[in-house]
Amino acid sequence: MMPLTVFKGKTVLITGHTGFKGSWLSLWLKNLGANVSGISIGAPTEPSCSNAINLLDYVDDYFLDICDVDSLRTLVDKIQPDFVFHLAAQALVSHSYEDPLKTFETNALGSVNVLEALRTLKKPVVAVMITSDKAYNNVEWVWGYRETDCLGGKDPYSSSKAMAELAIYSFVKSYFDEANSNVRVGIARAGNVIGGGDWAVNRLIPDCMNSWSKNAVVDIRNPSATRPWQHVLEPLSGYLILGANLAKNATHHGEAFNFGPSDNLSYPVSSLIDELGKFWDNVRWKDVSEEKEHLYEAGLLKLNCDKALFNLNWRSTLEFEETVKMTAEWYKVFYQTSNKSMFDFTISQIVEYTNLAKSKSIAWACDD
Repeated sequence: MMPLTVFKGKTVLITGHTGFKGSWLSLWLKNLGANVSGISIGAPTEPSCSNAINLLDYVDDYFLDICDVDSLRTLVDKIQPDFVFHLAAQALVSHSYEDPLKTFETNALGSVNVLEALRTLKKPVVAVMITSDKAYNNVEWVWGYRETDCLGGKDPYSSSKAMAELAIYSFVKSYFDEANSNVRVGIARAGNVIGGGDWAVNRLIPDCMNSWSKNAVVDIRNPSATRPWQHVLEPLSGYLILGANLAKNATHHGEAFNFGPSDNLSYPVSSLIDELGKFWDNVRWKDVSEEKEHLYEAGLLKLNCDKALFNLNWRSTLEFEETVKMTAEWYKVFYQTSNKSMFDFTISQIVEYTNLAKSKSIAWACDD
């Protein structure tokens, strides 16, 4: 039996379900047979992944701000979830400079509100709290960050994620530390995620896809920056296996896990663009790194995922070329078949990814 079959027939609450990651996770869980409910303040962009796949036709949708703790508590009591995946966030570094207060409120206090809403629940529940690789105090060294490394953050977004982690740790130790606690919590950290359906502002893939679909030139702010690129399904598989593991036992209750690509899959932005060019016509871009002043962006940030491999038997599935190919193909189908739902194609990529993982003998995709 595959480990992810634990979600079949279960009630799953996803905060931020209309976001990029949230949409893919909602669809994956629905495909696993879960009863999915979602909380959000609407699709973050237009177009959006959630609208492209007609997500709201397949999940119970609730319009709610996680900063409203009373409404959140009432809804959690109504839904009675078996699993909670907390993805709702202000997710853009650039916007965090424009509105730092809302960024800290949403990312730090919002995480506390989710756990507070679970504190009075009278049934077992697993909460997977998603933060970010940017929660680490990044000194841009060549080694991958481990879960025991120092948290920090030079920009409001990064520090808000570090704050969220400290608050989550405190909540676990204060309220969920007993052996018989109804609530089990895991923390998931992932890095730069790409894949079909992301249209967030000031992000590389959305900028490229939007520009190239119009036969336009895309401005690249930092072509030499090195990033550990991974497809959106990679960290989601980690979130799911962490949730499944916590449902089985409390061994890793309250712990954080990195879910990043293999160490050899960090590439400069320019290399990613070159690889995308193999699957897209009329690829044109311009280096604007010296033309204007830019806000701080990390140049190098990698994750060490040995803990996830050792304790959860999780590792990344896709090679760099496979990651880029799946991403480019999704956008090509979208732009070439306007006004057509991307539901079936997105499901087909989830199935393709699962089959690839199984062919590579990755544990979560194989029978126990």
